[in-house]
Amino acid sequence: MAIRNIREYGDEILTKKAKEVEVIDEKIQTLIDDMLETMHKYNGVGLAAPQVGILKQIITIDITVEGGEEEIYVLINPKIEKTKGEQIVEEGCLSFPNQFAKIKRPKEIVVTALDRNGRKVKIIGKDLLAQALAHEIDHLNGELFIDKIIPNTLEIITPEE
Repeated sequence: MAIRNIREYGDEILTKKAKEVEVIDEKIQTLIDDMLETMHKYNGVGLAAPQVGILKQIITIDITVEGGEEEIYVLINPKIEKTKGEQIVEEGCLSFPNQFAKIKRPKEIVVTALDRNGRKVKIIGKDLLAQALAHEIDHLNGELFIDKIIPNTLEIITPEE
């Protein structure tokens, strides 16, 4: 496993549409492991393959709460089947370090995908999981959270030296 470089705003790969994964081979498994390790290293909730420079439809999400049951998702070729309701959420992105804004996201979302073993899965996400699924799937379509922010809610946090 390896930590991959996260592509940041301004890198044109972030605005391109990712391609479907045709074959889940050893190379894809290594990419998934690297994405999980990279996401955890940078304390991310989710990561999409384009954020590490790979235009493939793969996302990883970890919404595990401390002391709770592990909730890690690896989804290949995810498709949003249905959304319901809406929520206004505070959102950030590993490709936009130290930037946060309010975004309108679905309250509930139904996603179909393949898991890392190629099995079809259906995820029904609510609240934080719905937000993370919508955010990461946006990345696969070349859409960025910065384009969806509620006006005048962007905050840039300057890290202390």
